[in-house]
Amino acid sequence: MNLNLKDKVIVVTGGAKGIGLGICKVIASEGGIPVIIGRSENDNLKAVKEIEALGFKAKNIQAELTNPTDCENAIQKVMAQCGRIDGLINNAGVNDGVGLESGNYDAFIASLHKNLVHYYLMAHHALPELKKSKGSIVNIGSKTADTGQGNTSAYAAANGGRNALTREWAVELLPYGIRVNAVIVAECFTPLYENWIQSFDNPAEKLKEITDKIPFENRMTTVEEIANMVVFLLSDISSHTTGQLIYVDGGYTHLDRAL
Repeated sequence: MNLNLKDKVIVVTGGAKGIGLGICKVIASEGGIPVIIGRSENDNLKAVKEIEALGFKAKNIQAELTNPTDCENAIQKVMAQCGRIDGLINNAGVNDGVGLESGNYDAFIASLHKNLVHYYLMAHHALPELKKSKGSIVNIGSKTADTGQGNTSAYAAANGGRNALTREWAVELLPYGIRVNAVIVAECFTPLYENWIQSFDNPAEKLKEITDKIPFENRMTTVEEIANMVVFLLSDISSHTTGQLIYVDGGYTHLDRAL
């Protein structure tokens, strides 16, 4: 399917690895130009080279998104390099395990900056350009906002905020023709997830314990499956879809896992 993304500039936070890199590859394969925003210049450059090796275009900007000034500067650098912004994918974040018992004020606030505040700041600073292009925004979220997980209060709160901002922005940006949607992830086998699985004494047994609870085909969601939905929502092929939280999770969040 042609998603009409040729030469469109799409900002992707956390685009150097995992789901973010998968999204960048799909954008690039559709003729778009993903601009990877991330804290590690080495990781960013490695991702760009990986995309270019496939015969596609990509750019990168180093930024520490927990720093508000870096968020603003990153958008300015995108404009200096590309001259336009046609879409924003807020993806960067980490489940950092700041719980109610185990956490404290400083850790909780720091986690919100890692996982929520930059979603707002990147959209705020990109908005003037998105208004010109009538671009769209896709926020990546987690099922922890719906299901809870335990010992991850800050991450769950951030994801509840991501969901709420998705609906709020969809309303606020209606006059500009800007669509805003979210893709909610449950169990997706990213490199970070694989590292976590390997931390158990019996990784294969732990992985089976998890996949047995995923109703559809009893398997993990792939990065590619997440990326395909994200880029579809980003594109004007989904031209009348806004304010939606789309769960690409094999039914994990809403279907009876006893199935």
